[in-house]
Amino acid sequence: MKKINTLIILSILSILINTSYLYSKNSNELYEKIDLFSEVLETIKQEYVDEIDQAEVMDSAINGVLQSLDPYSAYMSPKSFDVMRTDTKGEFGGLGIEIGMESGVVKVITPIDDTPAADAGIKSGDYIVRINDEQVQGKSLTEAVELMRGPVGSEINLTVRRRNVKKALDFKIKRAVIEVKSVEAKIIGEKKKIGYLRLKSFNENSDEQLLKNIKKFERNNKLTGYILDLRNNPGGLLTQAISITDFFLNDGEIVSTKGRKISETRRFFSNKGDIINGKPLIVIINNGSASASEIVSGALKDHKRAILLGENTYGKGSVQSIIPLKNGGGIRLTISKYYLPSGESISKIGVLPDIFVEEIGDDFKINSKTDNQLNYAVNLLKS
Repeated sequence: MKKINTLIILSILSILINTSYLYSKNSNELYEKIDLFSEVLETIKQEYVDEIDQAEVMDSAINGVLQSLDPYSAYMSPKSFDVMRTDTKGEFGGLGIEIGMESGVVKVITPIDDTPAADAGIKSGDYIVRINDEQVQGKSLTEAVELMRGPVGSEINLTVRRRNVKKALDFKIKRAVIEVKSVEAKIIGEKKKIGYLRLKSFNENSDEQLLKNIKKFERNNKLTGYILDLRNNPGGLLTQAISITDFFLNDGEIVSTKGRKISETRRFFSNKGDIINGKPLIVIINNGSASASEIVSGALKDHKRAILLGENTYGKGSVQSIIPLKNGGGIRLTISKYYLPSGESISKIGVLPDIFVEEIGDDFKINSKTDNQLNYAVNLLKS
């Protein structure tokens, strides 16, 4: 018995020694990298052809670390952080586009409807390569955003690369105050029997606006079905995505989030009560449908509650948290990922439509006579 106890003690000591060695080794490697970074920074300061601002270099280094993690994590200087907080109030000056980073290039997630960018012809999936006369590649997302800002009424030139178009496209856009109205609703179809709900974003009261319009439509008992249009909807609040999905389900999981912290690992379920009483539902999606839009469309597809029509969604299946820093700036950091009821991740893959219908024509505009995707959905409900 004494011999066994001795062996156990020796085994524990061995584990502790090895753990201590590994921790020490990792710490030493980290300190070596910090020393290397300091050496590189000092060499740049002494030898680089132009004089540099070391503070700006440090900001770029910090941002580089964050952007190496994923396209949505980024550093915000105190100035950028202050501007971001102004944006969240719902009204801001700009062009009206939601952007992200892909392989070091600024990519348009979606142009917001009825804004200067959308009216000029900017499309989801466009890569912005120049802003006025400045090359964008190599700049951070926040730097690109700051370049696009300016006084209301002033003009900006954007040069973009578009899929399947050989030449770069140039756009001259006038900046404006952007105010997003999240819900548009009307009764459509030859016999006015289809409820059309266009959801442009997931703001604080989007569910209330949507519910108000659905209740109004439901007073008309002759409605044969609904179309929920999530095209070019960049997302927004998770709570809104859950609430709006719940409108159309009787039970089942809506979405789950998984992160390193237990607090970021959660599951969300629907409550009993489909407010359109089982009527046929078509959800229209495209490459500009992102984040919360993908949660809604993905959950309704998994539960076979809706037919998804259009094009693949963007594939932004992660949750970012804004964390303030001591210097007055902040970081946007990915803290968890979304998973659909099927267990599938939205990240990079997106949500696939049941019926693929590509937008057609140079004069294509959502919710207009040239909108072939909407026309297809209307004809599907009529048949």
